[in-house]
Amino acid sequence: MSRSSHSNAAGSRQPGGKEDICPVCKSTRYLNPDMRFLVNPECYHKMCESCVDRIFSQGPAPCPIAGCARTLRKQRFRKQTFEDLKIEREVDVRRRVAKAFNRQESDFETLLAYNNYLEDMEVTTFNLLQGIDVAATERKLAAYAAQNASSISANNARASEQRTTQNAQTAAQKEQARLNRAAANRTDIALITEREESQREAIDAVANGQDGEGSKVILKKSTARRTAAEKARDKQRQQQQQQSEDTDHAIYKIEGLKPVVQAPPEKPYDPFGGVSYEPSYYTLQSHYEHPWLDRARTDPSIVAGGYDLREYYQRTMLEAFAGLGCFIDEEMGKKEDSEEDGMVATEGAAMAAVANTGPNEGL
Repeated sequence: MSRSSHSNAAGSRQPGGKEDICPVCKSTRYLNPDMRFLVNPECYHKMCESCVDRIFSQGPAPCPIAGCARTLRKQRFRKQTFEDLKIEREVDVRRRVAKAFNRQESDFETLLAYNNYLEDMEVTTFNLLQGIDVAATERKLAAYAAQNASSISANNARASEQRTTQNAQTAAQKEQARLNRAAANRTDIALITEREESQREAIDAVANGQDGEGSKVILKKSTARRTAAEKARDKQRQQQQQQSEDTDHAIYKIEGLKPVVQAPPEKPYDPFGGVSYEPSYYTLQSHYEHPWLDRARTDPSIVAGGYDLREYYQRTMLEAFAGLGCFIDEEMGKKEDSEEDGMVATEGAAMAAVANTGPNEGL
């Protein structure tokens, strides 16, 4: 039973079978081993490449299969990908619908809205596959594509960027794995070489009668080699980690983050907290004409210790204009008003204390 069924299945795959016969020219693969079959996504009827060249080289022509009146073009013929033409057609329809319905879950406010969107896409695909209201479905798909052309283009660009990022990430991971394997191989080779060299040195030391000292020298050399190897491995691990971090910074891109607002540069430290002490009644000059000042500028007893006459200018002008902004009458009036308010508050507090004192509180 099983042997006969296996032979029948194998016999159906032999050259000259039904699937290897062109429905147009009736050529078989048995007579033409290099024959290739092409399909057109308009009707998905299969025919050989020579028939396509012969019928459609002059321009569009109707499909030569009996009962099909669709107009086909040569440039749309392509090699069949799947053995079953139904699967071929379904993949093409889903690809065409997915080009229009290309929104992602992050574009929707709720998961329910995204699920409804996926349901609409699946209903459109099902109608096109099963031939249910094909004309209305095609009009709906075309209207949606025209209405959301800008968003579709933006989503395609974003999907392309995500594919590029994923491919770069995969390539970086493969390169990192290759470097890790190469480092592990180098480490194994170094350990094997070190072990062989240690054994050879031990044998030479025993042959020369230097058992104790030779063993100490071998141990010291082995320890030094292991220390150097560990340092090299640590350095390589740090380099790989740095490369991985650089790759992650270059590859990974997180969406939905708030824009980073850079802090303004810090201002120079101001001990007065922004309060200005510039004089408002006068302008301090850097030079004043006066016989005494002229003599002081050249007197060694004044300028020898580093004294600057501008300090004298500043102090003299400050003393001269210090009292111009003070008005004694206003200051005294404000002081008397504040004292009266304090006395009233004190008297009110005393009266309230007496009123709240009960007859039992004095006992």
